[in-house]
Amino acid sequence: MPTLKSWLLAARLRTLPLSISGILMGTGMALKDHFFNWTIFILALITTLGFQILSNFANDYGDGVKGTDNEERIGPARALQSGLLRPIDLKRGMWFTALFTLIVAILLIYSAFGSAHFKLSLLFFFLGLAAIGAAIKYTVGESAYGYRGLGDIFVFIFFGLVGVLGSYFLYAQELAVFHFLPAITIGLLSVAVLHLNNMRDRLSDQKVGKRTLAVILGATKSKQYHYGLLMVAALTWVGYLQWTQAKGFYYTSLLVFIPLVIHIRKVIKIKDPAALDPELKKIALTTFALSLVFILIAFNTN
Repeated sequence: MPTLKSWLLAARLRTLPLSISGILMGTGMALKDHFFNWTIFILALITTLGFQILSNFANDYGDGVKGTDNEERIGPARALQSGLLRPIDLKRGMWFTALFTLIVAILLIYSAFGSAHFKLSLLFFFLGLAAIGAAIKYTVGESAYGYRGLGDIFVFIFFGLVGVLGSYFLYAQELAVFHFLPAITIGLLSVAVLHLNNMRDRLSDQKVGKRTLAVILGATKSKQYHYGLLMVAALTWVGYLQWTQAKGFYYTSLLVFIPLVIHIRKVIKIKDPAALDPELKKIALTTFALSLVFILIAFNTN
């Protein structure tokens, strides 16, 4: 019988703050534009956490059965790799989490649109199904897109565009061009977390045939790509503040980018991929901090 500790290990709790960053950012944008609803906010958080936990279960299962998670793997132990959960346990966990998350997503859609906007409700329902499919297919199955260098694209779409713009639209039911800038910021920072993880695992992934973008690019170009992600993320955030003529308080959010400058300087010097592991939390926490600071400022200025 699997223990609670086993499920918590498979859920990878340390990844959850990053997963809700898009919801916090979208909600902060809505608050700044004088839109907000507590029910939507809470249901959106639960839905996003469900998608992330589902993804973590699927990654544990997919990499485990493919043999990607082996003794050469760097980073925290996985539940299947450690023998704490069986493949059938993770499959059941995936089914339960997917069903629960879909139910919460339906409640979220109804809370936002009611019965008056059927087409919008249908669109967001299919986005929910797409998010479930993307969470599972990252490592599961023969056509797993995470093994073909497409993980970065899907993370950008679902953590950035869907997470930020989708959550904003649930409140406001409208979008402007400048709303894409924070979505790009969160999307690129989330991609940076994934890519740094793949840079850390590049050598072991290459041995088992997992072709992440880090494997395809190689050590030097992977670092250059990583720096580019972080710099463009910072520029798009500044662009959003400038475009919307944000008040001075909002510019304090730029302080959260300081750890990324230190991070880049350190990554430049790192030769051993294993030494990249401690750097992952710096980007993840910076992304979460940016969203949290922004929403707190929005709460206090509206």
